[in-house]
Amino acid sequence: MANTNVPPKGILKSEALQQYIFKTFAYPREHEQLKAIRDATAEKLPNLSIMGIPVDQGLFQSMLLRLMNAKKTMEIGVFTGYSLLATALALPQDGQITAIDTSREYFEVGLPFIKKAGMEHKIKFIESDAIKVLSEMCSNKQQKEEFDFVFIDADKTSYMKYHKHVKQLVRIGGVIAYDNTLWLGYVAQNEEEVPEGARDARKAILELNTSLASDKSMEVCHVSIGDGVTLCRRIG
Repeated sequence: MANTNVPPKGILKSEALQQYIFKTFAYPREHEQLKAIRDATAEKLPNLSIMGIPVDQGLFQSMLLRLMNAKKTMEIGVFTGYSLLATALALPQDGQITAIDTSREYFEVGLPFIKKAGMEHKIKFIESDAIKVLSEMCSNKQQKEEFDFVFIDADKTSYMKYHKHVKQLVRIGGVIAYDNTLWLGYVAQNEEEVPEGARDARKAILELNTSLASDKSMEVCHVSIGDGVTLCRRIG
């Protein structure tokens, strides 16, 4: 059974309204293998299934990638691969995704469904600490990587460190998307109202949000979907 001590993910606190959005717009257009990943995650990792992005956010990111004509992307924090497959489905056949996570075990939950969708060839999975990989990418001046889109949904306390690196790796006009930038609504609460276990991440998210809002090298837009997504389009 899922952990009932965690607040519902998303800003829509009306369960009926959230279900209306899911049933009307999201579920009918959800790819069958995405649904399979969602179901497998709920079955095998019920207490962690909240870590996956919601269905409507997956559709939003897919449309964004198609509008951008994105071809080369990166994902930091893979979990069981729902957002990874949503991205792969939106990229052209020769699209490439560099996927970084410290746990291949979770990735293995969704991998069979990624294979069934015929998307495995687009994905390069790296089991590693993301900061290490990003540092190596940034230091390689001769063959520096350049990405159209980067999605970050990993350790919240490392978000500022991730940003320092990925802003060097995303192309001019490319987009960095940070997940959970509303942090279950805790960003709008006083610290004493926030569960102790969520305070460090809340502090890190607040620091990131403040920094992004004043970053002149980025065009920034917050999207109130899921648990909050902040889009940063590099302009300098």
